[in-house]
Amino acid sequence: MWVDNIDPVLLHIYGNFGIRWYSLAYILGLLLGYYWLKHLSKESVLVLTKKELDDFIFYLALGLILGARIGYVIFYNFSDYLHHPLEILKVWHGGMSFHGGAIGVVLATYLFSKKLKKDMWMLLGAISIVAPIGLFFGRIANFINGELWGKPTDGTWGVIFPNADMIPRHPSQLYEAFLEGLLLFLILYVIYKKKGNLFYISPFFGMGYAIFRFIVEFFREPDTQLGYILFNTFSMGQLLSMLMFLLSFYLYIFIRRKYG
Repeated sequence: MWVDNIDPVLLHIYGNFGIRWYSLAYILGLLLGYYWLKHLSKESVLVLTKKELDDFIFYLALGLILGARIGYVIFYNFSDYLHHPLEILKVWHGGMSFHGGAIGVVLATYLFSKKLKKDMWMLLGAISIVAPIGLFFGRIANFINGELWGKPTDGTWGVIFPNADMIPRHPSQLYEAFLEGLLLFLILYVIYKKKGNLFYISPFFGMGYAIFRFIVEFFREPDTQLGYILFNTFSMGQLLSMLMFLLSFYLYIFIRRKYG
């Protein structure tokens, strides 16, 4: 039985300040996005100058971080933050929502596309392919941090998370790293190669992520401050994933009618 007692801080610099694995996951995700978009620009799949590419990455980083934080505040712990608003700024205490981050990225892409008169769906498709790799690193960081742990299990693969208790639990973070990260990336890359364009990638990303997240949530402990919020069975993550699937399916129909 393995005990997850990895230090969440990769490098301690001074006091509570240091380089954290979770921060590195965000940085790696953005760097991968940058080099992927740069590659697409060289291949003339996207038409972005170097300055436009740099600006787009800035938009994405801002949208991702603000969206993820605001999404967590609204979806998962609104009442506590309402009484302690300064805690919203203390991102090092944890609390980021993928669904909020996704909304932030979509809004950032919309603003960027409007400003520079670029095709929004092409841009979203481009970043959707590489997004699962960022998710992979993010879920590995969750595992290292010993957070978002799974439900108790008798399986030999169970992991003890001291932040929870000394009971072996599903390493649900690793399940998500594989499904939402590696497997989803492979699926999207195959679709991209088969279709020959980027237009359909974002709706398939949304539907794929929603399905995988919905499944893994059955093996993951719900957020303690919320518990199960529908029929004592479904978590907030599952409800948000249901909504994400429906919106992504509608987007697929819209893009299919628009681009054929």
